[in-house]
Amino acid sequence: MAKKRQKKQQQNFFPFIKWFWILFGTGVLSVVLIFLLASWGVFGEMPTFERLENPETNLATEFISSDGETLGKLYLDDNRTWVDYETLPQNIVDALVATEDARYYEHSGIDARGFARALAYLGTKGGASTISQQLARQLFVGVRSRNLFEAVTQKIKEWVIATRLERNYTKEEIIAMYLNIYDFGYAADGIRSASRIYFGKEPNELRTEESAVLIGMLKNSSLYNPIRREELVFNRRNTVLGQMAKYGYISEKEKDSLQTLEMKINFNPESHREGLATYFRMYLQRWLNNWVKDNPKPNGEKWNIYLDGLKVYTTVDSRMQRNAEEAVQEHMSNLQAKFFHQNTPQRNPTAPFLDISRGAIDTIMERAMKASPRWRVLKREGLSEKEIEATFHEKTEMTVFDWNSDSYEKDTIMTPMDSIRYYKTFLRTSMMSMEPQTGHVKAWVGGVDYKHFQYDNVYQGARQAGSLFKPFVYAAAIDQLRYSPCFTLPDNQYSIEPGKHGNMEAWQPKNSDGEYSGEDMTLKNALANSVNTITAQLIDRVGPGAVVSLAKNMGITKDVPAVPSIALGVADVSVYDMVGAFGTYANQGVYVKPVMVTRIEDKNGSVLYEYTPETKDVLSKEVAYAMVNLLEGVTQSGSGARLRHSGAKETTVYKEIITGYPYELTNPIAGKTGTTQNQSDGWFMGMVPNLVTGVWVGGENRSIHFSSITYGQGAAMALPIWALYMKKNYADEEIGVSKDEFEAPEEMSINIDCSKVKEEVKVDTEDDLDDLDF
Repeated sequence: MAKKRQKKQQQNFFPFIKWFWILFGTGVLSVVLIFLLASWGVFGEMPTFERLENPETNLATEFISSDGETLGKLYLDDNRTWVDYETLPQNIVDALVATEDARYYEHSGIDARGFARALAYLGTKGGASTISQQLARQLFVGVRSRNLFEAVTQKIKEWVIATRLERNYTKEEIIAMYLNIYDFGYAADGIRSASRIYFGKEPNELRTEESAVLIGMLKNSSLYNPIRREELVFNRRNTVLGQMAKYGYISEKEKDSLQTLEMKINFNPESHREGLATYFRMYLQRWLNNWVKDNPKPNGEKWNIYLDGLKVYTTVDSRMQRNAEEAVQEHMSNLQAKFFHQNTPQRNPTAPFLDISRGAIDTIMERAMKASPRWRVLKREGLSEKEIEATFHEKTEMTVFDWNSDSYEKDTIMTPMDSIRYYKTFLRTSMMSMEPQTGHVKAWVGGVDYKHFQYDNVYQGARQAGSLFKPFVYAAAIDQLRYSPCFTLPDNQYSIEPGKHGNMEAWQPKNSDGEYSGEDMTLKNALANSVNTITAQLIDRVGPGAVVSLAKNMGITKDVPAVPSIALGVADVSVYDMVGAFGTYANQGVYVKPVMVTRIEDKNGSVLYEYTPETKDVLSKEVAYAMVNLLEGVTQSGSGARLRHSGAKETTVYKEIITGYPYELTNPIAGKTGTTQNQSDGWFMGMVPNLVTGVWVGGENRSIHFSSITYGQGAAMALPIWALYMKKNYADEEIGVSKDEFEAPEEMSINIDCSKVKEEVKVDTEDDLDDLDF
């Protein structure tokens, strides 16, 4: 009876057991089917094996300095530079695993325990997404949909892709991919950009508490952003540190200590208009655009300079570049204050313009208006010129440049036309520094602030050189007529008659002070004091054609007319060309074309480009050294002598009172100042044996200038930037800027010792040249 009852009970339970296994099996088969359907792409496109092997990530082009620092990057949307797992600090890996996926090393892409917990507590005690799933979402799935069905299918796709990622990559590679992919905000794409932007350092330099900040941002980089929500991020950082202690990556004592530390953010935004060497980077962008036209990929496609992760190795030294930018800011802010003082409405009703009519000013302003980006945009939108011009007289909110602000910006309200005039009140500058033996450009500053003044005065700009052009005349005379620095000529009024050398009218230049000593002067003394009459005699004797030919061989690319007046610098030249040209003197007569890029690599390290030096023998070693000797005279007793001054007292040098220039440079320096008519342009070129640097300062228009020579000469406008820059370089001995003597040739037939002036031959007339055997 008992057996019958037991058998009957078993028969009663059998349907339940049967249905349990049917439902269980159906569930398992359903899950398998869902996963299969997802992998077949029924719920949307799935990544192919090839895409899993090579996930598409946009990589920024990186500009790397000669001392291994990142100068900046080129990117469209993604400012990302890849870093390998080996270069990540262990603290950031530990923080990631402890906070995002504690059982990361135990699962194969899906954390079953975490999933069960999330289901049981409906996500209130944490989610179930593993690091592999989060990477899958970042790479292939995208933003979570608010539609329930789509959200579920997205989750299924994440699971499938996560397991595939686990099969294709190691755990370390997945961590590296995830940290490289994540967008940390403020153009910080990937861990390297985030580390540099939020802390100003490379990832391997991050301290534990700094890594905790970045890992805390993974939850929501927009919400937990240290720039916008400091207190919230501070608390989130401490939560991460708590997780690290919970799972044994740091001790409780370390956790307590780190959680009390202040959160020190060192914000360094990386944008095309900010950061180090902005003008240089924009030059490189144009250079790269030209390079990719002639250098396609092996498959024939064109390189994308914004997405393909090129590494461009440059010649610029980040330390010297920083010194150059600081020197420019330091001097130009002071010089601008003096310029503003001279151009108040009371002192100059047409400020900032001088010596031109109201009509000419109106023409300049109208031309600037029609050349502005605002005009071009409105023109493309179809507005008439009358309608466009009307908008230039409507007040609007804007942010403008301001030397007196910590950020060099201020918010204001003015009309666009007033803003054009406002920006014309600012003096512009440019500076380039080059190693003459290699042509390697070490520093490049194209203006005072790229964000507001985007015209690059190093390469794009060309202005009259003034007396800076005179060394070409002297070099031609020494090279072709065998004159020496001790050769003498009289300082008398001098005239070149009409028709000679192609000039249409008589040319009779005056000295800058309008006076003539009537005394014989050595070429060294004449160049040091920039005596125009001596230069006029030299170009008359050697001929303008010879001077132009020499200037071209020394790298001057701008048009230089073969007329006598070029002796005083009427031709326009660029800082880029002049630095290359003066490098010929320091490099014993060999011209080396300036070099900015030494090598380009693709993202895998394959070399795509290596530069080949371009050189030309222009002058003999003797002539080059004689020119160096001449130019040294400028800084010993001429217009560059203020480089030697202590600034402690007034000293009369070069017919002027010098005060307030405490540079006290004692090492050998060859240099030349340049000042154009009406003080429109101020130049200084300075050389030591292994560094040639050129500086230009002036207004945007030639009618924008100082009213007097006191501040308007090259020795006051440009020379201080060179001096400040060199003092900063010398303060860092690791940079290695020379303080030595210039190297003299083993044999020197040209006399540079003017104590032996009796050995020199004085030529009073051109006819006497025929009687001399050079």
